[in-house]
Amino acid sequence: MQDEQREQQEQDEQTQTSCPMDQAPPPTNDHAEAVDESNPAEASAATDELTKWRELALRTAAEYDNYRKRCVKEREEFTRYATRSLLEELLPVMDHFEMGMQMAEKEKGSMLYVGMEMVQKQLRDFLNAQGVEPIPAEPGMPFDHNLHEAIQSEPSDQEEGSVLRIIRPGYMLKGKLLRPVNVVTASAPAASN
Repeated sequence: MQDEQREQQEQDEQTQTSCPMDQAPPPTNDHAEAVDESNPAEASAATDELTKWRELALRTAAEYDNYRKRCVKEREEFTRYATRSLLEELLPVMDHFEMGMQMAEKEKGSMLYVGMEMVQKQLRDFLNAQGVEPIPAEPGMPFDHNLHEAIQSEPSDQEEGSVLRIIRPGYMLKGKLLRPVNVVTASAPAASN
């Protein structure tokens, strides 16, 4: 009897000193039924059931991974373009400031013009820091419906569909269109009678 107690005590001590991760986890499925492996139909049904649950687990893990990646991408996209509405409202202010600068160019030596030029540089630097870039546009270039918005067309001897004048500049925000360039395009010359 003492030998049995001593063996039990030694087993308890080994269990307490060993790492819990080294021990096999206890079975968690209380509802699992024993499968008679000698019965091929029962073994096959159990294998099919196991395969079904394994596939479901893999599919669920893949769906979760895709969901997680989509959430990360949407969060990055939101962060990247969170200032979009503010910048869209700032662009008309920039347009009016540019018009004022064109009027003030007549007096380039004046302190007013020098001050306005400094403010203009600060505005441009701010927009550049936010990822806003002007869309290059000049008369004679072909109309691009991805970047330009045709306000009107006029008969011209230039190629039909080319840009005649720029009405309002356009901008890109980190590679996406923020505001299209407003242009006047060339149409076929009017037929003379």
